[in-house]
Amino acid sequence: MANEFPQVATIAGVDSDGSAGAQADLHSFFMRGTYGALILTAAVAGNSYGIHDAQVMPLSFIDSQFKAVGEDLHIRAAKTGMLADSAVINNVAANLQKYDFGPLVLDPVISTKHGNMLLETDAFETLKTVLIPMATVITPNFYEAEHLTGQSLTDPTAIVQAAHQIQAMGAKNVMLKGRHDSSAQTEVKDFVLLESGKSFWLTGAYYDTERKNGTGDTLSAVITAELGKGNDVEDAIRLAKHFVDTAIAHEIAVGHKFGPINHWANALVQPTPDQED
Repeated sequence: MANEFPQVATIAGVDSDGSAGAQADLHSFFMRGTYGALILTAAVAGNSYGIHDAQVMPLSFIDSQFKAVGEDLHIRAAKTGMLADSAVINNVAANLQKYDFGPLVLDPVISTKHGNMLLETDAFETLKTVLIPMATVITPNFYEAEHLTGQSLTDPTAIVQAAHQIQAMGAKNVMLKGRHDSSAQTEVKDFVLLESGKSFWLTGAYYDTERKNGTGDTLSAVITAELGKGNDVEDAIRLAKHFVDTAIAHEIAVGHKFGPINHWANALVQPTPDQED
Protein backbone atom coordinates (compact mmCIF):
# COMPACT_ATOMS: atom_id res chain seq x y z
CA MET A 1 0.00 0.00 0.00
CA ALA A 2 1.26 3.50 -0.83
CA ASN A 3 2.88 5.56 1.90
CA GLU A 4 3.10 2.84 4.54
CA PHE A 5 6.80 3.56 5.14
CA PRO A 6 7.27 6.36 7.74
CA GLN A 7 7.91 9.67 5.99
CA VAL A 8 9.14 12.91 7.56
CA ALA A 9 10.16 16.29 6.20
CA THR A 10 12.69 19.02 6.79
CA ILE A 11 11.87 22.62 5.89
CA ALA A 12 15.34 24.08 5.70
CA GLY A 13 18.31 25.33 3.74
CA VAL A 14 21.10 23.28 2.21
CA ASP A 15 24.80 23.67 2.99
CA SER A 16 27.12 23.15 0.03
CA ASP A 17 29.63 21.19 2.14
CA GLY A 18 26.89 18.94 3.52
CA SER A 19 27.82 19.44 7.17
CA ALA A 20 24.62 21.07 8.41
CA GLY A 21 21.16 22.14 7.33
CA ALA A 22 19.01 19.80 5.30
CA GLN A 23 21.86 17.38 4.59
CA ALA A 24 22.37 16.76 8.31
CA ASP A 25 18.62 16.33 8.65
CA LEU A 26 18.43 13.81 5.82
CA HIS A 27 21.42 11.85 7.18
CA SER A 28 19.59 11.69 10.53
CA PHE A 29 16.28 10.64 8.99
CA PHE A 30 18.02 7.83 7.12
CA MET A 31 19.89 6.61 10.21
CA ARG A 32 16.64 6.49 12.19
CA GLY A 33 14.79 4.45 9.58
CA THR A 34 12.55 7.08 8.04
CA TYR A 35 12.17 8.48 4.53
CA GLY A 36 13.06 12.16 4.38
CA ALA A 37 11.50 14.80 2.14
CA LEU A 38 12.86 18.35 1.77
CA ILE A 39 11.15 21.71 1.41
CA LEU A 40 14.08 23.92 0.37
CA THR A 41 14.06 27.44 1.84
CA ALA A 42 17.60 28.60 1.07
CA ALA A 43 20.96 27.53 -0.34
CA VAL A 44 24.20 28.33 1.45
CA ALA A 45 27.68 28.42 -0.06
CA GLY A 46 29.72 27.27 2.89
CA ASN A 47 32.55 25.01 3.94
CA SER A 48 34.45 24.18 7.12
CA TYR A 49 35.88 27.71 7.22
CA GLY A 50 32.54 29.52 7.14
CA ILE A 51 29.58 30.79 5.11
CA HIS A 52 30.47 32.71 1.95
CA ASP A 53 27.15 33.32 0.21
CA ALA A 54 23.46 32.46 0.48
CA GLN A 55 20.32 32.59 -1.62
CA VAL A 56 16.75 32.53 -0.30
CA MET A 57 14.24 30.56 -2.36
CA PRO A 58 11.31 32.47 -3.96
CA LEU A 59 8.09 32.14 -1.98
CA SER A 60 6.27 30.76 -5.02
CA PHE A 61 8.83 27.96 -5.22
CA ILE A 62 8.40 27.13 -1.53
CA ASP A 63 4.65 26.98 -2.15
CA SER A 64 5.19 24.61 -5.07
CA GLN A 65 7.35 22.30 -2.96
CA PHE A 66 4.74 22.12 -0.20
CA LYS A 67 2.08 21.34 -2.79
CA ALA A 68 4.17 18.65 -4.47
CA VAL A 69 5.02 16.91 -1.20
CA GLY A 70 1.67 17.46 0.48
CA GLU A 71 -0.35 16.03 -2.41
CA ASP A 72 1.69 12.84 -2.76
CA LEU A 73 3.54 11.81 0.40
CA HIS A 74 2.21 11.08 3.89
CA ILE A 75 4.43 13.25 6.08
CA ARG A 76 4.03 12.12 9.68
CA ALA A 77 6.29 14.73 11.31
CA ALA A 78 8.25 17.75 10.13
CA LYS A 79 10.96 20.08 11.35
CA THR A 80 12.18 23.53 10.44
CA GLY A 81 15.71 24.80 10.06
CA MET A 82 16.94 27.94 8.30
CA LEU A 83 13.96 30.16 7.47
CA ALA A 84 15.93 33.31 6.56
CA ASP A 85 13.40 36.13 6.96
CA SER A 86 9.85 37.13 7.96
CA ALA A 87 8.40 36.45 4.52
CA VAL A 88 9.67 32.86 4.53
CA ILE A 89 8.53 32.27 8.12
CA ASN A 90 5.01 33.49 7.33
CA ASN A 91 4.95 31.43 4.14
CA VAL A 92 6.02 28.25 5.94
CA ALA A 93 3.48 28.81 8.71
CA ALA A 94 0.68 29.27 6.15
CA ASN A 95 1.66 26.11 4.30
CA LEU A 96 1.86 24.08 7.52
CA GLN A 97 -1.72 25.14 8.22
CA LYS A 98 -2.73 24.10 4.69
CA TYR A 99 -0.98 20.72 4.59
CA ASP A 100 -1.00 18.21 7.45
CA PHE A 101 2.63 17.38 8.11
CA GLY A 102 2.02 16.03 11.61
CA PRO A 103 3.90 17.18 14.73
CA LEU A 104 6.27 20.12 14.18
CA VAL A 105 9.78 20.22 15.64
CA LEU A 106 11.04 23.79 15.62
CA ASP A 107 14.80 24.23 15.51
CA PRO A 108 14.82 28.02 15.99
CA VAL A 109 17.82 29.03 13.90
CA ILE A 110 18.28 32.38 15.65
CA SER A 111 21.93 32.36 16.69
CA THR A 112 24.97 30.13 16.57
CA LYS A 113 26.20 28.06 19.50
CA HIS A 114 28.65 30.93 20.11
CA GLY A 115 25.94 33.60 20.27
CA ASN A 116 26.16 35.16 16.80
CA MET A 117 22.74 36.31 15.53
CA LEU A 118 21.41 34.67 12.35
CA LEU A 119 17.99 36.37 12.12
CA GLU A 120 17.13 40.02 11.64
CA THR A 121 14.98 41.64 14.34
CA ASP A 122 11.70 41.53 12.37
CA ALA A 123 12.19 37.87 11.46
CA PHE A 124 12.98 37.05 15.08
CA GLU A 125 9.70 38.61 16.20
CA THR A 126 7.78 36.75 13.48
CA LEU A 127 9.31 33.47 14.60
CA LYS A 128 8.20 34.15 18.18
CA THR A 129 4.63 35.16 17.37
CA VAL A 130 3.81 33.01 14.34
CA LEU A 131 5.80 29.77 14.42
CA ILE A 132 6.56 29.01 18.06
CA PRO A 133 2.84 28.58 18.90
CA MET A 134 2.72 25.86 16.24
CA ALA A 135 5.61 23.84 17.68
CA THR A 136 5.15 20.40 19.20
CA VAL A 137 8.80 20.53 20.28
CA ILE A 138 11.21 23.47 20.28
CA THR A 139 14.97 22.97 20.64
CA PRO A 140 16.72 26.32 21.28
CA ASN A 141 20.40 26.43 22.10
CA PHE A 142 21.59 28.36 25.16
CA TYR A 143 21.94 31.68 23.32
CA GLU A 144 18.68 31.29 21.42
CA ALA A 145 16.90 30.75 24.72
CA GLU A 146 18.47 33.95 26.06
CA HIS A 147 17.27 35.87 22.99
CA LEU A 148 13.79 34.38 23.18
CA THR A 149 13.32 35.19 26.85
CA GLY A 150 15.43 38.33 27.17
CA GLN A 151 17.06 36.78 30.22
CA SER A 152 20.64 35.87 31.13
CA LEU A 153 20.76 32.16 31.88
CA THR A 154 23.36 32.31 34.59
CA ASP A 155 22.29 29.33 36.69
CA PRO A 156 20.02 26.25 36.62
CA THR A 157 17.10 28.14 38.15
CA ALA A 158 17.21 30.71 35.34
CA ILE A 159 17.31 27.92 32.75
CA VAL A 160 14.23 26.25 34.25
CA GLN A 161 12.40 29.58 34.29
CA ALA A 162 13.39 30.22 30.66
CA ALA A 163 11.97 26.86 29.58
CA HIS A 164 8.66 27.70 31.23
CA GLN A 165 8.71 31.14 29.59
CA ILE A 166 9.26 29.59 26.15
CA GLN A 167 6.52 27.05 26.76
CA ALA A 168 4.21 29.95 27.63
CA MET A 169 4.87 31.33 24.12
CA GLY A 170 2.96 28.33 22.78
CA ALA A 171 5.48 25.54 22.23
CA LYS A 172 4.17 22.34 23.83
CA ASN A 173 7.51 20.73 24.71
CA VAL A 174 10.84 22.51 25.27
CA MET A 175 14.36 21.12 25.08
CA LEU A 176 16.73 23.88 26.15
CA LYS A 177 20.18 22.82 25.06
CA GLY A 178 23.04 23.50 27.46
CA ARG A 179 25.98 25.74 26.77
CA HIS A 180 28.95 23.94 25.20
CA ASP A 181 31.58 26.45 24.16
CA SER A 182 34.26 26.21 26.84
CA SER A 183 37.26 23.89 26.88
CA ALA A 184 37.01 23.93 30.69
CA GLN A 185 33.72 21.99 30.54
CA THR A 186 33.44 18.29 31.28
CA GLU A 187 29.69 17.87 30.63
CA VAL A 188 26.70 19.43 28.91
CA LYS A 189 23.34 19.61 30.69
CA ASP A 190 20.12 20.07 28.69
CA PHE A 191 16.81 20.88 30.35
CA VAL A 192 13.57 19.34 29.10
CA LEU A 193 10.07 20.59 29.95
CA LEU A 194 7.22 18.45 28.64
CA GLU A 195 3.65 19.40 27.88
CA SER A 196 2.52 17.24 30.81
CA GLY A 197 4.52 19.40 33.21
CA LYS A 198 7.18 16.76 33.72
CA SER A 199 10.73 18.11 33.56
CA PHE A 200 14.21 16.65 33.78
CA TRP A 201 17.86 17.28 32.97
CA LEU A 202 19.85 15.29 30.41
CA THR A 203 23.58 15.14 30.98
CA GLY A 204 26.18 14.21 28.41
CA ALA A 205 29.94 14.48 28.08
CA TYR A 206 31.50 17.65 26.68
CA TYR A 207 33.77 16.95 23.71
CA ASP A 208 36.48 19.53 23.06
CA THR A 209 36.45 19.32 19.27
CA GLU A 210 35.85 21.61 16.30
CA ARG A 211 33.90 18.87 14.50
CA LYS A 212 30.41 19.79 15.70
CA ASN A 213 28.73 21.22 12.61
CA GLY A 214 25.12 20.13 12.33
CA THR A 215 24.55 19.18 15.98
CA GLY A 216 21.37 21.24 16.38
CA ASP A 217 20.03 20.11 13.01
CA THR A 218 20.71 16.50 13.86
CA LEU A 219 19.14 16.67 17.32
CA SER A 220 15.88 18.12 16.00
CA ALA A 221 15.89 15.77 13.00
CA VAL A 222 16.20 12.66 15.16
CA ILE A 223 13.33 13.89 17.34
CA THR A 224 11.32 14.40 14.14
CA ALA A 225 12.13 10.92 12.86
CA GLU A 226 11.09 9.31 16.11
CA LEU A 227 7.82 11.26 16.25
CA GLY A 228 7.19 10.23 12.64
CA LYS A 229 7.50 6.60 13.69
CA GLY A 230 4.93 7.12 16.42
CA ASN A 231 7.25 7.34 19.44
CA ASP A 232 6.41 9.73 22.25
CA VAL A 233 8.15 13.05 22.78
CA GLU A 234 10.18 12.07 25.83
CA ASP A 235 11.61 8.93 24.23
CA ALA A 236 12.36 10.89 21.04
CA ILE A 237 14.27 13.56 22.97
CA ARG A 238 16.27 11.05 25.01
CA LEU A 239 17.24 9.07 21.93
CA ALA A 240 18.19 12.24 20.02
CA LYS A 241 20.50 13.36 22.83
CA HIS A 242 22.29 10.01 22.80
CA PHE A 243 22.46 9.99 18.99
CA VAL A 244 24.16 13.42 18.87
CA ASP A 245 26.59 12.60 21.68
CA THR A 246 27.62 9.43 19.85
CA ALA A 247 28.04 11.31 16.57
CA ILE A 248 30.30 13.90 18.22
CA ALA A 249 32.33 11.34 20.18
CA HIS A 250 33.35 9.39 17.06
CA GLU A 251 34.93 12.02 14.83
CA ILE A 252 35.37 11.89 11.08
CA ALA A 253 38.01 13.99 9.32
CA VAL A 254 36.03 16.05 6.77
CA GLY A 255 37.14 19.59 5.97
CA HIS A 256 40.00 21.57 7.42
CA LYS A 257 38.39 23.47 10.30
CA PHE A 258 34.82 23.23 11.68
CA GLY A 259 33.85 19.79 10.43
CA PRO A 260 30.64 17.74 10.57
CA ILE A 261 29.62 15.24 13.20
CA ASN A 262 29.62 11.55 12.40
CA HIS A 263 26.06 10.33 11.89
CA TRP A 264 27.27 6.87 10.85
CA ALA A 265 28.78 6.17 14.27
CA ASN A 266 25.26 5.38 15.43
CA ALA A 267 25.17 2.34 13.18
CA LEU A 268 27.80 0.79 15.44
CA VAL A 269 26.69 2.05 18.85
CA GLN A 270 23.27 0.97 20.06
CA PRO A 271 21.27 3.76 21.76
CA THR A 272 20.75 3.58 25.50
CA PRO A 273 18.96 6.89 26.10
CA ASP A 274 18.90 6.84 29.89
CA GLN A 275 20.67 10.01 30.96
CA GLU A 276 18.27 11.51 33.50
CA ASP A 277 19.83 12.93 36.65
